[in-house]
Amino acid sequence: MPEATQTRILLADDHALVRRGVRLILDNEPDLTVVAEAGDGAEAIEMARTHQPDLAILDIAMPRLTGLQAARELARLQPEIRILMLTMYDNEQYFFEALKSGASGYVLKSVADRDLVEACRAAMRDEPFLYPGAVTALIRNYLDRVRQGDSIPDSALTPREEEILKLVAEGHTSKEIAGILVISAKTVERHRANLLQKLGLRDRLELTRYAIRAGLIEP
Repeated sequence: MPEATQTRILLADDHALVRRGVRLILDNEPDLTVVAEAGDGAEAIEMARTHQPDLAILDIAMPRLTGLQAARELARLQPEIRILMLTMYDNEQYFFEALKSGASGYVLKSVADRDLVEACRAAMRDEPFLYPGAVTALIRNYLDRVRQGDSIPDSALTPREEEILKLVAEGHTSKEIAGILVISAKTVERHRANLLQKLGLRDRLELTRYAIRAGLIEP
């Protein structure tokens, strides 16, 4: 009997201990193999370019780029890649953002030993994998939309604004952000002013609180 084709996996989480545990679960399966690891979203994109994995498993809250930001970029750069979000957050907002970002599954870390392997296989079959609470949220959201005639609102911020908000909230100066994103400090200041106006906020502290609520940084 021929050996099953292995699914090549990129695993991204900023906690090495979590990566080790998840890798043990995945590498124990004959059809799954972790070919690359990353400690943040930006590194995940670099590793995906280098290793061309079939499947990316991304934590949501990571430094530099979040899992959601990395998922959007990976979906743009490598449309054929499958994406799973592995997270501690049982949160409807993150769940819907994950779907919009191109993820085909949403797995809670608390039950990764039970759900993750099946989620990987479902993703490779082009089938969604949702934990029970997410299914409930999806149905409730759909029913609310039907009643109100509304659709899921798009994110209030552009991807560039999200990048700048995250870096501001992480404590970077305008000059540092300009260097990281290869834009001028004046452009950073303009984006920052737009963020305050668009979100109705007053200062850096309020921007940081918003970034935490939006899942761009961990509290």
